Amino acid sequence: MNDKHDRPGLRLRLEAAFHLKAVLDGKPFSPIGPERLQEGRDRALANRMVTIALRRHGQISEILNRALSKGVPQRAGILEAVLRLGIAQLLFIDGIAAHSAIHLAVEAARADKRAGRFDKLVNGVLRSVQRDAAALAALPAALLVPDWLQARWRTAYGDAAFERFTDLLTETPPLDLTLKSADPALVETLGAQPLLGDTVRLAERDAAVSDLAGFAEGKWWVQDVAAAIPARLLGVQASEKVLDLCAAPGGKAAQLAAAGSTVTALDLSAERMERVTANFERLHLNAEMVVADALDYAPGPIFDAVLLDAPCSATGTFRRHPEVLWHRDEKGIAGRVALQRQMLVHAQSLLKPGGRLVYCVCSLEPEEGESHLRWAAEALKDLEFDPITAEELDGWSAPITADGALRLTPALDLPGAVDGGLDGFFAARFVKR
Repeated sequence: MNDKHDRPGLRLRLEAAFHLKAVLDGKPFSPIGPERLQEGRDRALANRMVTIALRRHGQISEILNRALSKGVPQRAGILEAVLRLGIAQLLFIDGIAAHSAIHLAVEAARADKRAGRFDKLVNGVLRSVQRDAAALAALPAALLVPDWLQARWRTAYGDAAFERFTDLLTETPPLDLTLKSADPALVETLGAQPLLGDTVRLAERDAAVSDLAGFAEGKWWVQDVAAAIPARLLGVQASEKVLDLCAAPGGKAAQLAAAGSTVTALDLSAERMERVTANFERLHLNAEMVVADALDYAPGPIFDAVLLDAPCSATGTFRRHPEVLWHRDEKGIAGRVALQRQMLVHAQSLLKPGGRLVYCVCSLEPEEGESHLRWAAEALKDLEFDPITAEELDGWSAPITADGALRLTPALDLPGAVDGGLDGFFAARFVKR
């Protein structure tokens, strides 16, 4: 960017606006890195602004609908992103003076060729938000979730669970780590709280992930407590050959490798597999890395266990990826269900007789989870359903369904009354006859 954009506060707001615009256009959110903003405090504020704008997306959309009868002007560059960030600052971020937030939002619009002609609109909208701040900050939480998804979740999980979902959506989730091996001294150094198995939670942290104790030595990796459960359900042994289909970002494959099994990690994306490889190097773990379409991978029935973390709507990850709520639709869910069933059919062909298969998705949608059980009973004649027990979850029975599958939701109370929720996940286990 030009030097004129380096005035205090403006550069980071421009970076935040361009970053948010990319997400509004359909790109998954990833944090702004040091290559874009070198100063740590600027980077932290820019990322906070973007994430809060995404968490409050539904409420901010309602505010924009009220303020702009004809909607946000089209072909206006970063205008919508600037407006959303400005509203987020005025209503949901403490410590930033209102006049400064409005002034810098106007300057950010002016710095963009397409948005610049709407600088007066930015000023007018944000000043009206400032005047009505108390009422607008108290808009109903139900606005945070699209109507179609809200209806599904209320039906599947109830009103109380849905309200807990919206509470968690507005909070910054804690950091969960999976330890490569038990290390009480490290847990104490990290100030972490043990959860399930080898998962610990940091409720608060001041340092970057890479600066935390044990990172450089490869003693742990970042993984939500819910995401760490499916690999445990395979119960792999050191002598076994295990396949992780759709392996990126690699946390589950790392669990399997840390257990001593011979792991093949497969994913369609070469770029994502490069990150998996780099993480395995840091962790001093080994696996065969395969870049391929899971449906084309056909070495025969050579595996003792297969973990299929299938492509899904990922609606269960809204605590960390709030954009999924607005990037998904019901038609897309139906398409993913068909793919998941294809992958289940193929996965069973890769198992030895007696081998185990765990199917899982980070989705809250029953079609991508529970509905597969009825289908599998008819379509997967070589597989026998193997119920999951509470003993496998350190005695935690709440997520075990009546059928013996695993249904995790963010509203579940974690063992030990640990705060912060967890991702939504479904998992089921099968054994090949």
